[in-house]
Amino acid sequence: MKSVYKLFFLCLIFTVLIILLNLTNFSNKVYDAPTKETIAVSTTVKKFQPPFITGEVTICVVVCGDRVDEALTMLKSAIVFTHGSLQFVILAEISLIPAFNEKLAEWKLLSNKTFDFVVKPITFPEGSDAAMWKKLFKPCAAQRLFLPSVLNDIDAVLYVDTDTLFLAPPEKIWDEFKKMNSSQLAALSPEHEDPNTGWYNRFAKHPYYGKLGVNSGVMLMNLTRMREFRWIEYVIPIHKEYKLKITWGDQDIINIIFHYHPEKLYVYSCRYNYRPDHCMYMPVCTKAEKEGALVLHGSRGTFHSQKQPPFKAIYRAMQEYQLNTDPYDYLLVPMRNYLALEHKSNCGKVWKVFIIQPELHLGQQ
Repeated sequence: MKSVYKLFFLCLIFTVLIILLNLTNFSNKVYDAPTKETIAVSTTVKKFQPPFITGEVTICVVVCGDRVDEALTMLKSAIVFTHGSLQFVILAEISLIPAFNEKLAEWKLLSNKTFDFVVKPITFPEGSDAAMWKKLFKPCAAQRLFLPSVLNDIDAVLYVDTDTLFLAPPEKIWDEFKKMNSSQLAALSPEHEDPNTGWYNRFAKHPYYGKLGVNSGVMLMNLTRMREFRWIEYVIPIHKEYKLKITWGDQDIINIIFHYHPEKLYVYSCRYNYRPDHCMYMPVCTKAEKEGALVLHGSRGTFHSQKQPPFKAIYRAMQEYQLNTDPYDYLLVPMRNYLALEHKSNCGKVWKVFIIQPELHLGQQ
């Protein structure tokens, strides 16, 4: 009889244990089950697509010192060639702001092209050495390093140096945003095409992008992605570490960032940033020779000297052009005439680089 009771109690205990284990598992399943909120978040993450740049072209330039006329000539070239509407963002020294407001307001009345503009004072991060940043390489050029925070309400910009000229619609450069993958946050062209004349591969004492580095004069910037990447949190520490080793200021800092994060950079061809380096010794930008330069970059003062005459010829024609006149007669024809006088230099030997795109967009049908 005692054996029967023992067996009964053992069965009872075993049954209770099974019930408790099932209750525990059920409890765990209830705890782990996704809530409506987590389902919503999960669905959102799966459906998320990388931001796609749309809308009007936004061109940004930084201006200090005596670069007002140069910057205005660049902006004029954008107005001449655009097929759509433009937004200009000018960051300038306070004393220069009235000059931009006056001239751009005048151009809005003269031109049949649609553009808007905003002129803002140059600013650097609170607590940083603003005087140092302002003098880093060219006056105020370092401002571009801080655009993600300075322009915190803008999604993307096409940043250009003051010493550049558009030779084709800015939309052609802007369209390169469409070719970026979901990781890339900026686009630049190589600093050099030929390793025998490259600066970074021969002289740099700091890390740089790829084999020959990149030039920062014409830069597509997805500011939204740069903010997500925390771009500015890289800038100041890199400057502190390499300040005694950098030569080209903000461009070197950009190269260092992309050296360590090459997957974040999209590289476009030398057509998008055609400089004297591409023709002063020998022609090295094959794409531009075949299809023409899209943006001309008169680095090292070549718009204002006889170092490489074709650069000065194109700049002179654009500077003299008045927006309310016919672009064929008063811009393209002078471009041709000025270039014809400058065919003996090395860059003059590839003169078609400078005129193919203007002929295409301004030539009479």
